[in-house]
Amino acid sequence: MSFFEEKNPEMDRYLEAHASSESEMLKKLRRETYQKTTQPHMISGYQQGRLLTIISQMLQPKSILEIGTFTGYATLCLASGLAKDGKITTLDVNEDLAYLPKKYFESSEYASQIDFKLQDAKEFLQETDEFFDLIFVDADKENYAEYFRLIKPHTKSGTVILFDNVLWYGKVLEESPKLKSTQSIQELNDLAAKDEDFENLILPLRDGVNFLRRK
Repeated sequence: MSFFEEKNPEMDRYLEAHASSESEMLKKLRRETYQKTTQPHMISGYQQGRLLTIISQMLQPKSILEIGTFTGYATLCLASGLAKDGKITTLDVNEDLAYLPKKYFESSEYASQIDFKLQDAKEFLQETDEFFDLIFVDADKENYAEYFRLIKPHTKSGTVILFDNVLWYGKVLEESPKLKSTQSIQELNDLAAKDEDFENLILPLRDGVNFLRRK
C-alpha cells in the first residue's frame, strides 16, 4: 500500500488517473490476484508497474533478475522492455501459487523470454555466474541486506537495481526496531547510500523504492 493510498486516497486516484494505462492482460492479472490470493497487497501496484515498465523500456536490458515473483505482475512489466534476445529470470519459493504466474507467462508475448524458477534466491545468486542489466527485489525483507551483498558481484557498470518496500510503512524511522525485517531494510538503505560503487535515490513511490545504478 502506498502512503497516498492510505493517507490521501484522492491523491492516489489522481496519480493513477494521470499515468499511462496498463494492458488488458495486466488488468486481468491484477483482478485475479485480488480474487485468488490471501495477500493481494503484495502485488506490485499499478503505479509501480508503470515505473518498472518505463525503466525496462529505457534500458532495453538483455538480462533481468527478479527476486520475488508472486503472481507475475512485475515480471510482465519488466519483460516489456527486454531486448529481442533478452531474458528475465524470476525467482520465488511459493509452490502453491506458482500456477498463477505460469498461466499468465505462458499466454504472454514474452513466454519464451521468461525463466520462472522455484528456487531460493540466495542459493541462486551463489551458484550463478551471470551478470544482470536490471534487478528487481521484492521478497523476504529479512534478507534485504544479504541480497545486496550477493547481488553486487553480478552487476556491472550501468546495472540498475530496485529494492521495493524500503520505507516499510514508516518503520525505517524507528531508532531501535525489534523486527528483523525492519533492521535488514535499514541496513540495506545504509549500505546503498554508502557504497561508492553505486549512486542511489529512494523514491517515495508506494512503500518506497531504493533505486541504485552501478557507476
